[in-house]
Formats: sequence, C-alpha cells, structure tokens
Amino acid sequence: MTAGDFLAARSQQSAIDALPSANGFDLDAAYAIETGIMRLREAAGQPSVGRKVGFANKALWRILKLDTVVWAHMFQDTVHHAEQGVAEIAISHLRAPKIEPEIVMKLRNPETASGLDGVEWIALGFEIVDCPYPDWKFHPIDFVAAWGLHAALIVGQPQPVTPAVVETLSRQLADFRLELSRNNSLVEEGAGKNCLRSPALCLEELARASAARGDALQAGEIISTGSLTSAQPIVAGEEWRAELNGLPLASLRVHFT
Repeated sequence: MTAGDFLAARSQQSAIDALPSANGFDLDAAYAIETGIMRLREAAGQPSVGRKVGFANKALWRILKLDTVVWAHMFQDTVHHAEQGVAEIAISHLRAPKIEPEIVMKLRNPETASGLDGVEWIALGFEIVDCPYPDWKFHPIDFVAAWGLHAALIVGQPQPVTPAVVETLSRQLADFRLELSRNNSLVEEGAGKNCLRSPALCLEELARASAARGDALQAGEIISTGSLTSAQPIVAGEEWRAELNGLPLASLRVHFT
C-alpha cells in the first residue's frame, strides 16, 4: 500500500478495504505514507500549508495505544478562507464526507508554540473529512496513512493574537462552548475542553510531538486543532453554521453543493 494508492482512492471515490493497521503497518510506516502523499501533492504544485490534529481526546489514548496526538498535512488547494464568515463548498467529489468544527491557528513563531505567544491569529473553522475505509472504521495508524482523512478546511474570520490578549484568550479557549447547526436546527453542542482541555494545549502537544518525530512546526503553518464535536455526515444542499459562546470569534456558515 503506497501514497499513490491513497491518492487514487480519493480521486476515484473508491474504498480501501485493507486497513494498513491490519497489514503490519505501525505509526512510522503510516507517517512514511503520509509524507509520500505530501511529496506527491507538492510535486503536483500543491504545497503543504499546515497540519490538522487527530485524536485530541486523551481519554482514548490508552485504549488506542497512543501517547500523543497524530497529525497530517493540509494543502494549498484544500484550505479555503470564508469571505465575511460565509463559504460555499462542493462535496460531490467526496465519498463519505463529514464536518467537524475546529479552532484554527496560524503560527507566527513555532519556537514559542508552547503557548499563544507564537500564534499570529485564531479563527473558527470547519474541517471536511472523508474516509476511504468502509463504515468509517479505522485506527490511528489508518488515519495517518490516509492523510488524516483531510478533504478541506474552511477558515472563518481571523482574530489577531496580540500580547495584550494572550492571557485572556488562553482562559477563553479552555472555557468556551459551541453550537453546531444544520439548516438552522441545532445538531450538537461542543466545547474547547474537548480538545485536550483547550485548543491552545492541543497546539502545545502537537508542537512537542511533531518535533520529537523530526517534523517540527514551521512559521506560517495553519493548524486545525481538533474537532469540538463529533464528526457529522453532510450532503449537498445543506447549510451548516457554528456559533461560539465565550470566545470572541465570528460565527461561520457553509453551504454544500
């Protein structure tokens, strides 16, 4: 199983029935595939612009035999910036898409990514994920090999992170709540604490883990810090909205075609 196999499965909307984790792959092998995908995409003119975090729920780590978060790269053509907090995204090319509301951060200085001092801005975002495995069943190794199931990231209106707001923002990121709605009907409530107790702490964990693997975060990277709710299935024609309470970020709305 190669990086090309995963890219082909995405382009053909086909399933990958044989899980890498069931065929002797470990995390090192999975990250080798993910790196291969990144190199193929960059060779095709789509450079990496950041990373997404997976399994940002520490309660699951012992069960899943993890000791940290996992991650995958995002690309120039998969990261979209919503104008005035509104976006329209086509999903007809995806096999089994779902939506995840997340806090997105852009790094100014990754050497200080142990705190918000190294963050240029934060925003509310939607990550669109697509699973090549049947019935959405997979393990962390499979997640990494399939480049984190990443299909798209929609970034809302950014809020600059200045020294004057770092202390307050750190508290708010641990305490805020979110409402996720479909066609104006509430689907689920989420919270900042769902991402390692805070998206800021999730960024810290990613910085440590990626550096330990020799793939340290870089200045200018956009980081999607993990889902604030469970992943929800989406279909064309729906409109989804996320609104925050306790964090001064603009709401985000997306219509799927």
